[in-house]
Amino acid sequence: QVQFEESGGGLVQAGGSLRLSCAASGRTFSSRAMGWFRQTSGKEREFVAAISWNGGRTYFADSVKGRFTISRDNTKNTMYLQMGSLRPEDTAVYYCAARTNQYGSRLYDDYDYWGQGTQVTVSS
Repeated sequence: QVQFEESGGGLVQAGGSLRLSCAASGRTFSSRAMGWFRQTSGKEREFVAAISWNGGRTYFADSVKGRFTISRDNTKNTMYLQMGSLRPEDTAVYYCAARTNQYGSRLYDDYDYWGQGTQVTVSS
């Protein structure tokens, strides 16, 4: 079982930055790929970014490529999403997720454990 505590969400103006954190419990964090997804009301949860078990591979949605970075610190059981040049369309609830595989995926169904989400609001 893996549980998460997400933090770092909030309100920011367009063009600003935020860093989300996802702290995981359990001893298997370092062997799992991790991902970030986001969801707005009435829409499906969409892929944002993912990272392999050791941080060696990263994956990004086209909509955030060049603006967001993903990283992890396995000594702290924590994953991060650094978001820059934020736009109003980035407004969503952001969820971290883990999968029972070492490499990331863009597919929602490939992830086994999910956090509760943290709200990010970007004002224009």
